[in-house]
Amino acid sequence: MWSWAKRQLFGFWRILRRPSRHYSLGFLTVAGFIVGIVFWGGFNTALEATNTEAFCTSCHEMRDNVFQELKSTIHYSNRSGVRATCPDCHVPHKWTDKIARKMQASKEVWGKIFGTINTREKFLDERLTLAGHEWQRLKANNSLECRNCHNYDSMDLTRQASRAAQVHKLWLGSGEKTCIDCHKGIAHQLPDMTGVPQG
Repeated sequence: MWSWAKRQLFGFWRILRRPSRHYSLGFLTVAGFIVGIVFWGGFNTALEATNTEAFCTSCHEMRDNVFQELKSTIHYSNRSGVRATCPDCHVPHKWTDKIARKMQASKEVWGKIFGTINTREKFLDERLTLAGHEWQRLKANNSLECRNCHNYDSMDLTRQASRAAQVHKLWLGSGEKTCIDCHKGIAHQLPDMTGVPQG
């Protein structure tokens, strides 16, 4: 058994040392590994750099519209000092979900280039459509980003107002509804809600 393993290992080593046209297979493997690490590190660095509030508010469309609205909410300033930033609510934490969300958000680059919402008036005209997309996304993922901080199992219903406790127990406890069904406009002003079903 040991001699067979030794022969296999020696054979593998010969393959690694055998040159391709100019470089050995071992060199190419090590170089490929190093390039892969550099690429992966660069990719993750770029991913995290685009996952900050500073990045989100670097364009005036977000800074002058929705970010100003966020500043007046409890998610921005509160007695505990815990602040939810743009990515906390709009980007999933799990890596695979985050990549999928970033691919969806690439359409926003298109909108930036062509000035889809580059004025306040254009933004307000598109507000219901933009909010609708976000509400659908949150509904589809069971308000995952909300639940990263607000876990139903951790709620002390006895410390909530009686109506809130009753509604949370009825809808969240049963799983029939999710956070976004009732909490539209929790961090941003609502668009004209004519024709939009309420929670």
